Amino acid sequence: MPELKDGIHWFEKTLGSKIEGAIKQNTKISITLDLVTAIALQETYYLWAKFYSQLPLDQTLLLCVGDSLGGADGRSAFPASKAELLAAHDGGKMFNIARDSLKDIGKYRPEYKKKFDSDPDAFCHGFGIFQNDIQHYKSRPDFFLQKRWSDFDACLHRFIEEIEIAQAGAGLGGKKDLTDEEKTFVAIVYNMGSKKFDKAKGIKQGHLNKKEHKYYGEYIWDNLKIVHRARQP
Repeated sequence: MPELKDGIHWFEKTLGSKIEGAIKQNTKISITLDLVTAIALQETYYLWAKFYSQLPLDQTLLLCVGDSLGGADGRSAFPASKAELLAAHDGGKMFNIARDSLKDIGKYRPEYKKKFDSDPDAFCHGFGIFQNDIQHYKSRPDFFLQKRWSDFDACLHRFIEEIEIAQAGAGLGGKKDLTDEEKTFVAIVYNMGSKKFDKAKGIKQGHLNKKEHKYYGEYIWDNLKIVHRARQP
């Protein structure tokens, strides 16, 4: 896919030096740029593929919003509904930001426009190129209220924090020179947490795409191979 290859080149050329610098500074992690690229592809490439070549970086990052939640959808993590979000401190302001984000990305993704137009209570709950979920709003409200997901340094800081936790949660804390399978394990824990992670299950773990019958870990495994191929002359 030439377009995907172009996206990989853009991501690594534009953001690669910052990513590698952040990885080098954190002695508790041993991931490499290829995994970060693979995760970004899985989390938000379907979004930024539409506009990264036309918009400045900050606007591209600002539009990396998705995973809409409707007024009656419900979920186990905070907020399970619009009402629960509104009940939180500055929840009304956060709802407006999340609602406006859904409208903005709807200009590029018809499924989000449809959601915005059909459900007045719908709003985005994933923010940033690595998709920080709104479930963290209560502990890190400024990241969301100040739209810090449009600042790559802020996104990268949060990502590195989560990857440190994920590498330890995958039982790989302190290990150097991770294999592709081990990198995939780190990504799986990043996606679903360590409580349900089972090394014996291999890469078939993480969020399950029921339409494609494919797990998050399988996507990351494939993405790593795609990134490796894209780097070849």
